[in-house]
Amino acid sequence: MSGKNVAKDQPATFVFNNANSARIHKILKKYPAERKKSAVMPLLDLAQRQHDNWIPNAAIKTIGEILNIPYINVYEVVTFYTMYNLAPVGKYFVQVCTTSPCMLRGSGKIINLCKKHISEKEGKLSNDKKTSWIEVECLGACVSAPMMQINDDFYEDLTEESATKIFEGIKNDKLPKPGSQKGRVGFEPSKRLTLIEN
Repeated sequence: MSGKNVAKDQPATFVFNNANSARIHKILKKYPAERKKSAVMPLLDLAQRQHDNWIPNAAIKTIGEILNIPYINVYEVVTFYTMYNLAPVGKYFVQVCTTSPCMLRGSGKIINLCKKHISEKEGKLSNDKKTSWIEVECLGACVSAPMMQINDDFYEDLTEESATKIFEGIKNDKLPKPGSQKGRVGFEPSKRLTLIEN
């Protein structure tokens, strides 16, 4: 998402709220003064969380001023990492893994459900402006493929039925518990282990 679409309606200014200003103070203490620019990623994360899950240009400028680095250096970080969004993604940002393990286990069906329940086009907000979706590369849960990430949570071992329930739940602001949607604990085998006898 980041780098592909930049929001047209940009706020003129961005100011971190009091809680995030206190967090920034603590974050900056972790770095030597001459290395404070290394705090760019956590500050971008704070800005995104404060601003409805996307980072406006004014926030990029503010972060540059806080860290005493040029706007372009902050912008380079924002556009390099896919975890940062430069345009509204909605309250629920759905990222569907389509790397080989997920693809082989049915991520294409999950994509079709995104098109049906959210929006036909990737990266486009739903009609109620509540949700958007994109395809992403490996999210690191290959054992429990197919899977998707909604905001900070992983939903794994998806089927068409369980994914449909999740998308219907989004409409009512009622998501199921994150993790395996078939009750798997951690990355245990999907079937019971058997003992090998001598």
